[in-house]
Amino acid sequence: MGERLIFMGTPRFAVPSLERLREEYEVVAVVTRPDKATGRGRRVVFSLVKEVALAWGIPVMQLRSLKEKEVVASLVELEPQVIVVAAYGQILPPEVLAIPPFGCLNVHASLLPQYRGTSPVAGALLAGEEETGITIMLMDEEMDTGPILAQARLPIASQDNRGSLTEKLACLGADLLLETLPRWLKRKIAPQPQEDDKATYTKILKKEDGLIDWGMSSVEIWRQVRAYNPWPSAYTDFGGRTLKILRARPVRGERREPGLVVATKEGAAVVTAEGLLALEEVQLAGKRAMGIADFLRGQRGFVGSRLGK
Repeated sequence: MGERLIFMGTPRFAVPSLERLREEYEVVAVVTRPDKATGRGRRVVFSLVKEVALAWGIPVMQLRSLKEKEVVASLVELEPQVIVVAAYGQILPPEVLAIPPFGCLNVHASLLPQYRGTSPVAGALLAGEEETGITIMLMDEEMDTGPILAQARLPIASQDNRGSLTEKLACLGADLLLETLPRWLKRKIAPQPQEDDKATYTKILKKEDGLIDWGMSSVEIWRQVRAYNPWPSAYTDFGGRTLKILRARPVRGERREPGLVVATKEGAAVVTAEGLLALEEVQLAGKRAMGIADFLRGQRGFVGSRLGK
């Protein structure tokens, strides 16, 4: 088994990196966020990273803060040579950054300095980028500002949404991490500073971000549909009920009242400020997701209605 390391991560994006590291290195602990109670029954749900770590018998630490002296001391006792972070969800304080002799490496889902912050995949989709990628970065005290060790690019397919693109990036990140880490530990990589003047930033996604403004163009709304799938979903109002738009595509169309639903050969589309948004898959509140043809059979008043309040 190779060098000792601590892995920090929480969502599904982090799992491929943890799986690959376990094969080559001694993962002495996995640090993940505390369990959450979700749903009406407030059922406690483990993070995917925790589930994987427990299945392999790796010690799990769930810390609300990394700033407490006792927490820092417990990490020091593990004597990691490097800490690897993948979507952990907290900025590491200086006391933690200073623990491993080879520093703390972050697997970030964008081509830094573009799309720093918490939602890089959504940021790339909202901006209409044709490619994105992974950056392996040496962490510093700020968010995603540290020097770059390696990058890999990935084309964005027209059918990609945030869920599918995150899956691709997770695998790409694991591959790049396993290529980069051995070279870094042998001191064969010279970190390259980021060009801060080219930086862009993303924010934490909120439920209200998904609300569709039909006064935007069909291309802009199409990007929104992809960026917010699976959460919070792009949604609108239909007759006082929430209608999620899960899949759609922009098409040409005449200028009419934004939000008006019109019939098409394939089913239905919604008028926007510029072009039509052809609907492919939708989900009405309290119902299952369905293709637009099935939806129209059960909602005969949909064509001709106006979406949004």
